[in-house]
Amino acid sequence: MSVKTFGYSQDFELESGKKLANLQIAYHSYGELNEDKSNVIWVCHALTANSDVFDWWPGLFGEHELFNDKDYFIICANVLGSHYGTTNPLSIDPNTNLPYYSDFPQFTIRDIVKAHQLLADHLGINEINTLIGGSLGGQQALEWTVAKTIKIHNLIAIGTNAFFSPWGIAFNESQRLAIEADSTFTEKRDDAGMKGLKAARSMALLSYRTYNAYGTTQVESDHDKTDAYKASSYQSYQGDKLVRRFNAFSYWYLTKAMDSHHLGRSRGQVEQVLQSIEGVNALIIGIPSDVLFPPQEQEFIAKNIPHAEYYELHSFFGHDGFLIETKTLTQVIGNFLEKNNTKAENHLNLIKE
Repeated sequence: MSVKTFGYSQDFELESGKKLANLQIAYHSYGELNEDKSNVIWVCHALTANSDVFDWWPGLFGEHELFNDKDYFIICANVLGSHYGTTNPLSIDPNTNLPYYSDFPQFTIRDIVKAHQLLADHLGINEINTLIGGSLGGQQALEWTVAKTIKIHNLIAIGTNAFFSPWGIAFNESQRLAIEADSTFTEKRDDAGMKGLKAARSMALLSYRTYNAYGTTQVESDHDKTDAYKASSYQSYQGDKLVRRFNAFSYWYLTKAMDSHHLGRSRGQVEQVLQSIEGVNALIIGIPSDVLFPPQEQEFIAKNIPHAEYYELHSFFGHDGFLIETKTLTQVIGNFLEKNNTKAENHLNLIKE
């Protein structure tokens, strides 16, 4: 499935008041929109993912999975600031005819969601059967639900929060400091800051996994070793892996966007904002071993959204469990959707009668 691009002809105004010209939004779609447009599954992706959800969330999305292209019309849009096709720091600034690089305007989760809404309008989508996302994707899903710019029937938010914590911001700032410590990051070239990005990814990985996971997968069999440890080479490998597919500018800006996430900004108390969500079936999933988005953050969301369901996904892998434990997620989400979609169908039948 090839990536598609939507071009917005007007200036795109950010929450800061700054404007982007020639906004491009890259996205993937799978399947066909049914006659009453009721089969839309919209996926919000995480920090360094792309819009090809069939590629990065196998086991939950795919031709023979719970979310498949036979039953659903599945959309995943690449987020603002990511270099996988949507306008980002490597895009051309029409004012200079050169890439933005560090002159790209800062943006927020709300700006990302605002771009999603433009794409939904372009595609003629006025309701979403199921909106789903984990991590930064969950932040987008919650923000879009609270914004109430489109009808959402089912919300599934995994390993995320209603506002980003001081702990999470500290992790992100540490990563940005690593990027900024790379002297090349001040240079205007696509590969600037790559050594810093490698270090940042190594830091991030510690927040995505767990002590027990490292204690099992990176344990040494040679107790006489004094260097060249498995854990060391693993961190280096994962850093190099990201460097080959991402850029430091996008990473820096996207972590800033994650920091900006706060459902209560200019709206009031977060509890009241969550309580204002009406007519949405919500499934909130927490992972007890997650150190970046600990489960109390998901419990808080579920406690305040009216009639929300909360499920604890037990995983050896910490935060990354939402990408790995797809067998359990298929069962839990499948049961949730079967119950709520059946309830909706029965309600429609009663109205018709």
